[in-house]
Amino acid sequence: MKIPDIVPGAKVLALGHYQPANVVTNDDLAKTMETNDEWIQSRVGIKERRVAPAGESVEDMAAIAGGKAMAACGMSPDDIDLVIVASCTLETQIPNASAVVAHRLGINAPGAFDVNAACAGFCYALGTASAAVRAGSAKNVLVIGAEKLSQWVDWTDRSTAVIFADGAGAAVVGPSDTPGIGPVVWGSAGDKSDAIIIKDRNDSLHQEGQTVFRWATTALHPVALEACRRAGVEPSELAAFVPHQANLRIVESIARKLGADNAVIARDIVLAGNTSAASIPLALSRMLERGEVQSGGLALVLGFGAGLTYAGQVIEIP
Repeated sequence: MKIPDIVPGAKVLALGHYQPANVVTNDDLAKTMETNDEWIQSRVGIKERRVAPAGESVEDMAAIAGGKAMAACGMSPDDIDLVIVASCTLETQIPNASAVVAHRLGINAPGAFDVNAACAGFCYALGTASAAVRAGSAKNVLVIGAEKLSQWVDWTDRSTAVIFADGAGAAVVGPSDTPGIGPVVWGSAGDKSDAIIIKDRNDSLHQEGQTVFRWATTALHPVALEACRRAGVEPSELAAFVPHQANLRIVESIARKLGADNAVIARDIVLAGNTSAASIPLALSRMLERGEVQSGGLALVLGFGAGLTYAGQVIEIP
């Protein structure tokens, strides 16, 4: 048996993102439920979110974001040999989204599997992709976070309907002479798994907001600091901090405790809402597009959500 040569490192080569065209503002929601713009912004920091139409699926959004990421680094379908889609909102579990998306993008016979770690899914998939490249199991990996939370939300329940949204973000991961993706720090708090739940296929998403808020604002900054430590990076060296866009108050609380004073903090939730596994690549791709961060800087990404699962790593910005 021949063991493949170990690749020194893996890195994110490019990013891409997609959002549905339909914008739903807080004033729009106030027309159908007891809420208002001030109430929503004061609690979760969201001004508007994107909602996909009935005919637009998770796979549709994933394929668009994935295609943009491939184009951004000049990759052809033949260059990709593994596709991973992170999602917790697929309409059905069979077939898996990754094989469908790969076929739509013209990628021939890649490895293809889905990851469901909810809002931490992209970081789980990114860590897996990095390991696959470094071990020689894959050369170039297309990693996509894509969600259609609107089809799992009760639009009369203001505790969830004001938060969640739809979209997709993608990254191409390939080999590097130097490490461009740090060790992933991941874990779970299964004793709190009932804090975010969909009971069965006929139910909608339910969330114990205060439980999640307390957990996120107390348990996650040590994970962020450990991801920096394992990467050999001080928080002061970070160019960006891109946590899951769960709630603006959570984002800002973790950022304060992290002490990354020189980092640009992602606040994509304000105009994009909570897009679960899509939120980190979507936010970072949009930050690059707007010129808020520069290629080559270091970003700490940190996902957390239902399960309760969490994962984070330091990456070089493509």
